[in-house]
Amino acid sequence: MKAVAEERLRNAEYDGNACSALARELADCVKHTVKELLFFERYKIICFVVLGPVKQSDLPQHLSGLELVRDLCAGQLQGGEVGSTEITLTTGKVKGGDYTADTKTAGSVVLLMQVSLPCVLFADSPSVLCLKGGTNAEMAPQIDYTLTVFKPMVERFGVHFDCDLKMRGYYPKGGGEIIVKTNPVKELTPVTLTERGTITKIYGRAFVAGVLPHKLAKDMSAAAVRYIRKEIKDLYINIQAVREKKDESFGNGNGIILIAESSTGCVFAASALGKKGVYADKVGCEAAEMLLRNTRHNGCVDEYMQDQMIIFMALANGTSRIRTGPLTLHTQTAIHVAEQLTKAKFTVTKAEDQDSNDDTHIIECQGIGMTNASL
Repeated sequence: MKAVAEERLRNAEYDGNACSALARELADCVKHTVKELLFFERYKIICFVVLGPVKQSDLPQHLSGLELVRDLCAGQLQGGEVGSTEITLTTGKVKGGDYTADTKTAGSVVLLMQVSLPCVLFADSPSVLCLKGGTNAEMAPQIDYTLTVFKPMVERFGVHFDCDLKMRGYYPKGGGEIIVKTNPVKELTPVTLTERGTITKIYGRAFVAGVLPHKLAKDMSAAAVRYIRKEIKDLYINIQAVREKKDESFGNGNGIILIAESSTGCVFAASALGKKGVYADKVGCEAAEMLLRNTRHNGCVDEYMQDQMIIFMALANGTSRIRTGPLTLHTQTAIHVAEQLTKAKFTVTKAEDQDSNDDTHIIECQGIGMTNASL
């Protein structure tokens, strides 16, 4: 791995736009090189290359996620330490039970749930996951998004879980906690989401926690409403400005989440978190523009739900079809990895109906029909 990276990246300069293709090229090169060294007829090699600036705050949550999956499947993890450049995870049978994962930072509890949920769905018994870290963190879905968008969308696959928000936690201290309870499934049902319908409702919440003044929440809410009103004039918009209870939040934080629902049951959301030195109205406008951007393409999922659907499409028993906006790099990566792991087949085509535009796509997947041998 080191030799391939050194050879291909010698004298290379960082280019964010080219990194996605280069990372896939490097991963394939490493994988084929390793295959030539093995003498096993059946041996699955997964090589995942990430090119970009290293964010130290992200590393603990990634390690906690790997350790959680290791525990869920009674597996073995080699190279499981911050700064490691090579990870080997040997898995066993997924066991239900009580598990705890703690990033000990503001690392996202939602990302811990994302990595563990597909596993516990195929466990031999119910599972209870206690996940600790940040609930409203940068570069990850806010817990509010998980409860209002992710949960109802994956329920279409036959996924059912309860998520109890015990404590909110913010950057940089973390301190948040959620309890996720799941029951195993026999198999996942394929979904068809190709009719967006019209937007019928827009609502949300702007929040402050800790010592921050309630006025910040009011300013975020008012700015978001004004921004949306410029484009959508005929809907009632209800964005509550709230102060989190002291016994239900840890540390200081502020942000906003906006949700839009359609006449066919599609749910979209956008969010933004406050930062030191950034005016509250700018935070509200940022979330509002994000929400509008995700309703203009007439897709059935927003840009953040898009990649989270891929693993469930791959595991489902049958063909799933989902109408989306422009494919994100996260989605392209998720499709590539899912195909390598599961051998599911994905196709992406431009939508060509009267309601589509240049940004509207259809993601189709022939799922592998993963079954739970324990049920």
